[in-house]
Amino acid sequence: MGRAFEYRRASKEKRWDKMSKLFPKLAKAITLAAKEGGADPEGNAKLRAAIMNAKAQNLPKDNIEAAIKRASGKDANLSEVIYEAKAQFGVMMIIECATDNPTRTIANIKSYCNKHNAQVIPNGSLEFMFNKKAVFQINPPVGLELDNIELDLIDYGLENLQNQDEGVFLYADYKDFGNLSTALKSLDVEVVHSGLQYIPTSPIELNDSQILELDKLLDKIEDDDDVQNVYTNIN
Repeated sequence: MGRAFEYRRASKEKRWDKMSKLFPKLAKAITLAAKEGGADPEGNAKLRAAIMNAKAQNLPKDNIEAAIKRASGKDANLSEVIYEAKAQFGVMMIIECATDNPTRTIANIKSYCNKHNAQVIPNGSLEFMFNKKAVFQINPPVGLELDNIELDLIDYGLENLQNQDEGVFLYADYKDFGNLSTALKSLDVEVVHSGLQYIPTSPIELNDSQILELDKLLDKIEDDDDVQNVYTNIN
């Protein structure tokens, strides 16, 4: 989705009021993961990652446990829904939602788009423009060379290792998320953040004025309670 977008996302998370915005989104991610793969983090890599990401944002332990319990409760009607949209300047978006009312969610998304020169498009339209990847940000153990980590993880699906200013990132096919997560744990490699992301195949560049204009739409979408993540083809 482009490093510039990730910086923007990180900055926005810092601005969010944790109790009113970020915490519920983290809890929903935990509930969805537990509903999908079971309530035991040891056997559910996606849940393990959701809990780790939540702890990194200081989500209280009680909230985490409650989110896991909700997955098996009578009211566990939360589901993951994905929408695709086209905005100005050639910007394409994949919008991940966690909702108990898809009718409400799509109505809100369409409303935001209509007000900002964008439109929801049929799912599958952007399939060729994004690759779904497992992404891990890690802190390599002291004394362990990145080349050695890379060699150790290739058999578990690692496709690419990038040493960037803000950290070391590992990329793999989304189907190898569990394998790579287990391998990192066995190697005692600290995972700072992990998850599944949509990476653009041909990212585009926008100038400052275009980004400011697009931000008006992205802010509205991201602030929606049902929206978990927004991925774009912006570099």
